[in-house]
Amino acid sequence: MTEFENRAFGEKIALTIMYDGTFFHGWQVQNNAKSVQGTLQDGLEKVLGFRPDVTGVSRTDSGVHANNYVCHILKEGVNVPPERLAAALNAHLRDSGIAVKSAELRDADFHARYSCTAKEYVYKIWNERYANPFYSDRAWFYPIEIDIEKMRFAESEFVGTHDFRSFMTKGSKNEDNTVRTVKYFNVKKEDGLMTISVCADGFLYNMVRIMVGTYVDLARRGAACGTVKEIIEKCERKYAGDTAPAQGLYLNKIFY
Repeated sequence: MTEFENRAFGEKIALTIMYDGTFFHGWQVQNNAKSVQGTLQDGLEKVLGFRPDVTGVSRTDSGVHANNYVCHILKEGVNVPPERLAAALNAHLRDSGIAVKSAELRDADFHARYSCTAKEYVYKIWNERYANPFYSDRAWFYPIEIDIEKMRFAESEFVGTHDFRSFMTKGSKNEDNTVRTVKYFNVKKEDGLMTISVCADGFLYNMVRIMVGTYVDLARRGAACGTVKEIIEKCERKYAGDTAPAQGLYLNKIFY
């Protein structure tokens, strides 16, 4: 069954989950590797007595976290009321690295991926000379001071509808469609922890991590206003910065 066929099949149950990506080799089921999707299916099978297909809003890579990730299963055959499903799943997923925040009944037109209109990612950087053990595997430790006030120009330059080919890993499947609309790119810093929030109508493969890596590289070099615009306009990956490590990235909000 294709995802489009699945969308029209019937009512859905939408699950909002959170997970620590440190425990997983990404969202998608893989052979001989622990995945979020597979672990969630394990829990569903114990609760429901069968193993349903689970469709997620997007893939996340190994080590990437989620504060709010939305996926759905078909309601057909599910004998547990949606309002009880989250608690039942959490009983089986305890200590797995996944928690189910809610389970809600949705109509046949809902699709976790195709109904999504925008996503917000958050990237965390621990920006002190010493490592913080509480952010191990949950933030990028970067010991060179970043002056976010001198980098304010970058926030507005990332925003808008652009061809973001420069911020996409080479060899990605969507090389023919690289135009995205970034709604905001906001940076704040408090007590050594930098938080970068990025919202867009869609993201290319590794786009946020490359945006963050570019931001950090430009801050280190003391780049001037207009530099981000120039990188975007060149539409070549080699002009952007390195890809930031996976452990600092969180899928934070899904908009429908």
